[in-house]
Amino acid sequence: MTAESAPPSRVRRVAVIAAPPVSMFNLAIPEMLFGKVEIDGAPGYETVICAPDPGPVTTTGGLDLVVPHGLDAVSGADTVVLAGSGSYTDPDPRILAALRGAATAGSRIASICTGAFALAEAGLLDGRAATTYWAYSSLLAARHPAVDLQDDVLFVQDGPVLTSSGYAAGIDLCLHVIRTDYGAAVANTVARLALVAPVRPGGQAQFTQTPLPPERGVSFAATRAWAMEHLDEPLGLTDLARHAGVSVRTLSRRFHAETGVSPLQWLLHQRVERAKELLETTSLAMDGVARASGLGTGDSLRRHLLGRTGLTPSAYRSSFSRLTAADARSADAPAPTPPAPALTPAATTPPAPALTAAATAPPSRAS
Repeated sequence: MTAESAPPSRVRRVAVIAAPPVSMFNLAIPEMLFGKVEIDGAPGYETVICAPDPGPVTTTGGLDLVVPHGLDAVSGADTVVLAGSGSYTDPDPRILAALRGAATAGSRIASICTGAFALAEAGLLDGRAATTYWAYSSLLAARHPAVDLQDDVLFVQDGPVLTSSGYAAGIDLCLHVIRTDYGAAVANTVARLALVAPVRPGGQAQFTQTPLPPERGVSFAATRAWAMEHLDEPLGLTDLARHAGVSVRTLSRRFHAETGVSPLQWLLHQRVERAKELLETTSLAMDGVARASGLGTGDSLRRHLLGRTGLTPSAYRSSFSRLTAADARSADAPAPTPPAPALTPAATTPPAPALTAAATAPPSRAS
């Protein structure tokens, strides 16, 4: 993938700390997602996994992983990610020191699942909004009352510190980091390569009261792919149900089971993401962005983008545009007007061409 017209930039370094016994799933998420980022054919990130004691590191599944790097890998990292661990209530003092040092040096600090406990123990969450896996939120609140606990969200960012709730929410957090660093287009490409949802807003609730069924399934994958190709059209529940060949009621029930959100919520998420891509990679006017993304009008675009990002469309474009100044000027320049033909004394208005059968036949409709 490439970031359109993105200027050359150095590779961003991510240090992932494996605190034994580490969650293998948590540990795999950053490497899997950051490793898929390519900018103009070059890696966007260098991901290094490290541990307090290099060598075999135990996991929560009882296996051992060989981690060759020590905590010195944290020094100089742009982003430090602490994976969830079974020892969350008793974090290694060396990890706490490494986290404090990275924060002092200006690194972005993130945690997945129970990693938030170590961030809190290091004092990095005092007075900050943070989250963790819902099953441990009460314990985090009791042990660290200075944390502004958000126990019903997927992830939250407060300044340079990010925390996510359990398991797959780490994917959402990493995609958010990629989106922040390289834009929505790159993050969405990574999501497609990883076969995960392009975006679930951090404020989306952890579905603790209505857990998803064990078998999520992909029965509506084709309908979702079709909808992504028609976001600029006025799609509704009836259109989605017709494409899927089911009733609206069945669509709503099974779609939510597969994605965790309703069909219309899913559509809105994708339309906002499409609008962000267009704001980043084109110089379309705001009404044009709204129409192309299916949000309808500039006012609708402004309302939804402001609600999701806290930025107006113009502020978002100013902050995240991938167009160079030359690109923007070229895209905004009107097409040159061809010179009018010179009139000679013999030049008169030519007769209208004869209409043939082909010219008078109605145009065929595209299927």
